[in-house]
Amino acid sequence: MKELLSLEGKVAIVTGGNGGIGKGIACGFAGMGADIVIAGRNQQKTADAKREIKDEFGVRVLGLIVDVTDEEQVKDMVNQVLEKLGRIDILVNNAGINNRKLPQDYQISEWDEVIRGNLRSAFLCSQAVYPAMKKVGAGKIINIGSMTTIFGGAKLAPYGTSKGGIVQLARSLAAAWAVDNIQVNAILPGWINTEMTLQARKDMPGLDERVKSRTLAGRWGDPRDLAGAAVFLASSASDFVTGVALPVDGGFSISLL
Repeated sequence: MKELLSLEGKVAIVTGGNGGIGKGIACGFAGMGADIVIAGRNQQKTADAKREIKDEFGVRVLGLIVDVTDEEQVKDMVNQVLEKLGRIDILVNNAGINNRKLPQDYQISEWDEVIRGNLRSAFLCSQAVYPAMKKVGAGKIINIGSMTTIFGGAKLAPYGTSKGGIVQLARSLAAAWAVDNIQVNAILPGWINTEMTLQARKDMPGLDERVKSRTLAGRWGDPRDLAGAAVFLASSASDFVTGVALPVDGGFSISLL
């Protein structure tokens, strides 16, 4: 069973891996032996995360400054990973942004920015890593969705749309690339303590209490709570699992009240 979950010899790209959920997943992968590529836009956060993961787990860690909405930068990212680490086995499409407004108040540029940041980026990265995964005869892609994949939100129109799209993208890629032994799945995090949800608590009075009361685990999640599910979906343990959307939410999505 240990061999099924091992990521020894694997190379994993985690977009937005310099903080929050992405960093938690990157740490989980590193703990199982994978070499890590952190792709982010914040140079200092990326450097800090690279150092922390390398010091704690002793794996190879590559930090790349990338705008994952830019096709040429994404292609360059993949080329750098192949040049420096030799292969790509795992991709986590985690990078994302949000902008909370009522639908009638969005500028179309704001809508486009969220869709580009959350959905276009996932497609570009998936498309870019496909040849490398096909070459090694296997691959794992994990798209990070949200509770807004399931539920609506008055001030979350572009974000929820993009996160719904993330799941449909996973299913479409799973169907297209099964022949290449590439499994594509999605994780739907519940309410996790991150910079984004900290801002949400400031914007939405009472959110903290509502989340705790509805979440069956009775608490907010921690980024490393996502690590186990991500390791499963990135490892050989999930070779017969593809096109699924797995809530990791402490029971939030099944709670009636």
